[in-house]
Amino acid sequence: MPKFRTAESVSPKHPDKLCDTISDAILDAYLAIDPQARVAVETVGGHGEVFVVGEVTASGQIDIEPIVKRLAGDVNLRQKIVHQSPEIASGVNEGGAGDQGIMVGYATSETKELLPLEVVLARQLNQHLFKRWPHDGKTQITLKDGSIETVVASFQHAKSAELKQAISTWLKDYVHSKDVLIYANPSGDWAQGGFDADSGLTGRKLVIDNYGPQIPIGGGAFSGKDATKVDRSAAYMARRIAVDYLKKHSAHEVFCYLAYAIGIAEPVEATVVVDNKIYVVEGYDLTPNGIIEHLDLRKPQFEQTARYGHFGNSFSWDTN
Repeated sequence: MPKFRTAESVSPKHPDKLCDTISDAILDAYLAIDPQARVAVETVGGHGEVFVVGEVTASGQIDIEPIVKRLAGDVNLRQKIVHQSPEIASGVNEGGAGDQGIMVGYATSETKELLPLEVVLARQLNQHLFKRWPHDGKTQITLKDGSIETVVASFQHAKSAELKQAISTWLKDYVHSKDVLIYANPSGDWAQGGFDADSGLTGRKLVIDNYGPQIPIGGGAFSGKDATKVDRSAAYMARRIAVDYLKKHSAHEVFCYLAYAIGIAEPVEATVVVDNKIYVVEGYDLTPNGIIEHLDLRKPQFEQTARYGHFGNSFSWDTN
């Protein structure tokens, strides 16, 4: 029975990714003036409107409008930012986790990025096409028994014939690609994209942000959240641990699971599965403060994570 695996990627101009990027750019701006800032910002945008809402506690204020206009163009901005809930803050102030939840880290020796092959290929194709058509777009790769079988790509302002040729050129670098089925703008060429065509929302591309649909995720969004929120920082730490154990054991595949209770510093679960063997995670400070210090998560660096996935891009949680 053949084995199929499929993953997709979206360009930085996709409406959901625009919202992720705006949220993380706002986070970076707050961290630039206050590394201890508590930030939880969501963005929704579409059809000439952008609404930024959330909770921020910081030593100073930032101007959100230039950030939104830089990323989204000439839109009407509405914003509602309030202080972090005192009940949440009380637990975080004592070093506890900013929320409950389970975070999943993953690493595989299948690619140099230590990610599933279909995820890497969908991302690389998207980056390749975005250089020519820097607009809204999507790519999708289907593997059959490890070889590319089907490619789907839709890009704003790209003529389907030119898009198909660009895909074919990219495919020449891959073995067994001559019989690949290519769908280039399968619904027809299109000129209206981004916020002009569709609405977007922070945190709506979680599987793309993580490891693709073959790998479970905890379900928490990353963008717009400072590192006291363990659904971001502990997900990064779980990836760090998975990479470490993959290299330590010369393994093929590693899963790491970290779970937290809100207001409590130590995780309620810290396990790692190395090629189907289960271990308790040891040798790491898994408190929120320990993770933040180990991965250096209080500095502005997050806008770039919103664009092409939070893993496999040489961030501190990806490499030794």
